[in-house]
Amino acid sequence: MKSLWSAFVKLLVLAVIGAALLATVAVLVASRQLPSLDALAAFRSTPDYVPLRDFPRDLTDAVVAIEDERFYLHDGIDYVGVIRAGIANLSDDLSQGASTITMQVARNFFLSRQKTYTRKLYEVLLSYRIEKAMSKDEILELYMNKIYLGQGAYGFADAAQTYFGKQLGQLTLAECAMLAGLPKAPSANNPVVNPRRARQRQAYILHRMLELGKISRGEYDGALLEPMRLR
Repeated sequence: MKSLWSAFVKLLVLAVIGAALLATVAVLVASRQLPSLDALAAFRSTPDYVPLRDFPRDLTDAVVAIEDERFYLHDGIDYVGVIRAGIANLSDDLSQGASTITMQVARNFFLSRQKTYTRKLYEVLLSYRIEKAMSKDEILELYMNKIYLGQGAYGFADAAQTYFGKQLGQLTLAECAMLAGLPKAPSANNPVVNPRRARQRQAYILHRMLELGKISRGEYDGALLEPMRLR
């Protein structure tokens, strides 16, 4: 019995070592095939690109609160967030997803939506590379300009016009929270297609902002009571 157990342990160790070697080879091969980040610099030079300082603080706070609340703490992959989101999503489909803002930037610029292990590996490696090459504010800025938000709107400046007929600086807290709720399901859950669902998402984001200390109780209550006025 002892010899069988010893053999099993040896086989298990060999299997772990073999898996680690295969994973290392896969990472090395994938790293050599990663695309250049030149596309990010080129996008930042486009005429309609909006610098981060022009986005309302309520909007960036709302986006970070719902999409990646540990954005300024992690290195591109939020392992704490992955675990927390996995547990929370078992009971609450309004909760935060596991993809970081950096991972979404990598996906939106360089990768397809195809759900494969290979694509996920590229997404992780690209996220690390982007984090090394750019500051957090630059990454968030790219996200705010690129993300699709439904009704043909790309980026939050476009979405502010599309949904509310406003410039970014004219947005209210309630409108910022509603726009921040769009990335998860922009085509199905926007206020034009599904106002009830959009309101639910807005309320959830406002509550997260309150929990994180980004807004006061008075601001929270006022935003919840604000009527939705679409363009």
